[in-house]
Order: sequence, then structure tokens, then C-alpha cells
Amino acid sequence: MGPVNWIAVVVAVLVAGGLALVWFGPLFGRGGARRSLAPKPLAVKAMLFTDLLLVITAAMLGHMFARVGADTLAAKPWLYFMMSGGLALAFVIPALLTSFRLTRVPVRVTIIHAGYWLAAYLAMGLVFYLLG
Repeated sequence: MGPVNWIAVVVAVLVAGGLALVWFGPLFGRGGARRSLAPKPLAVKAMLFTDLLLVITAAMLGHMFARVGADTLAAKPWLYFMMSGGLALAFVIPALLTSFRLTRVPVRVTIIHAGYWLAAYLAMGLVFYLLG
């Protein structure tokens, strides 16, 4: 196993967090995503909690890429996107869909959030690819 690229971890968190600001702001903010985060104090807490989860996620991606190794990733760069996007599609989005359906979150809001997590994971994969 190679070393974790901690610079890429930090940049991946910043990119995914920046994407959230755009995604839930000008891009889809008026499309219903804000309705799921009712009062402002709760929205701020949710945002801080999401940032913490992004740190954990990016560190785990960094660990996975280090485990695969620089030589393998250089020979097969698509693994950055297969692994990051695959995690979103196989684990994060199904968990999100399950919990959102159980709490009766509107389908439009669910799709917006699922789209964000897929885009965020792919963006983090891109950061690791570019800084790898």
C-alpha cells in the first residue's frame, strides 16, 4: 500500500463542499432541495455534519487509492472514477433512497440529493486523478 495523498483528500473535501454550495444553491436550490432542510439553524447543522462526512469519505477514498497503488492507477486511470462513482451508486445512493423513502421525502428532492452525491464522489475521484 502506498501513502495516502492527504493534499488530495483536503482538495477533494473542498471541491465536494463547493459543489454542494452550487448544487443546493443556484443550481437546484429553488427546485425543492431546500424544503428538506427546514429551519436555518438545522440547515447550518446539517451542512456542518455533511462537511464532517465529506472528510471521512475523502480520507477513505484516499486510503482505497493508496491501497490500489500508484502503478495500477497510472496504468488504469479509469479506476478513480469506477471506484468513487461505484461507491456512490452501490452504497451511498441506495442508503439515501431507502431513508428518504421511509421519511417520505418528495421524489424530486430525493433525486436532487442522489445526483449530488454521485457528482460529489465523481468530483472527488477526479481530484485524486488530477493530483495522483
